[in-house]
Amino acid sequence: MNRRPVELNLDDIERYLSEDLGSGDLTADIVPASASARAEVITREPMVLCGQAWFEAVFQRLDPAVRIFWSVEEGAEASAGDRLCDIEGNARALLSGERTALNLLQTLSGTATVARLYARAVAGTRVKVLDTRKTLPGLRLAQKYAVRCGGCHNHRAGLYDAMLIKENHIAAAGSIGEAVAVARRLHPDVMIEVEVENFLELEQALAAGADRIMLDNFELDALSKAVAVAAGRAELEVSGNIDLDSIRAVAETGVDFISVGGLTKHLRAIDLSLRIAVPG
Repeated sequence: MNRRPVELNLDDIERYLSEDLGSGDLTADIVPASASARAEVITREPMVLCGQAWFEAVFQRLDPAVRIFWSVEEGAEASAGDRLCDIEGNARALLSGERTALNLLQTLSGTATVARLYARAVAGTRVKVLDTRKTLPGLRLAQKYAVRCGGCHNHRAGLYDAMLIKENHIAAAGSIGEAVAVARRLHPDVMIEVEVENFLELEQALAAGADRIMLDNFELDALSKAVAVAAGRAELEVSGNIDLDSIRAVAETGVDFISVGGLTKHLRAIDLSLRIAVPG
């Protein structure tokens, strides 16, 4: 089995299982407690596999002796009909953990699969595609891990590890210059990013010394101009209504980053199936 990613919290696994099991799996009671079984997991569609450690942790919690043999590596691509893994263990554990384990695997694989599409769409450019904080509650770090498995990159994890000064922050602080100055004084070691909506605000953010500037809903020609105006004085990030059809053109303007909420927000889980193959 794989080493556990730091993003995996075993307390979360307990919560995920308790949501489904409650006071106990009534249907699994029809199977003898000592019975063992073998199962296989297949994918019904093309995918990037992600979430092995979460999948394993579910079954390990129910049966510490369970054995899982992966046919596809974490972060690798699989085709429709491929067997992802075989599982050997207590029959009740396999039955009771099936849904929770598959929910995690199909969700994280769905995120990684979308991320791979975006990573390929900008291949050969200098841009890095970033996720956002638009994640499923309770699965943020796991989804951000999946984004990396797919070949994209992480923006800040939350409100605590970087500063993103947006329109409302600027209004409350009085100006872009004042907002950045206070931010730098309070948190000198933290990356400071400012969101701007026009070239006047871009110039103000550059003058204030922002580390990164987010260009919100700029048109393509405006993005190219912004790259020339910034001239390397700050990193440039593009945000706003960017999808697989438009991202390549945005990347070719020369910006540094493109943030895409759809990496984690517009999630469609992969269609997976667990089948008991050889009862013990």
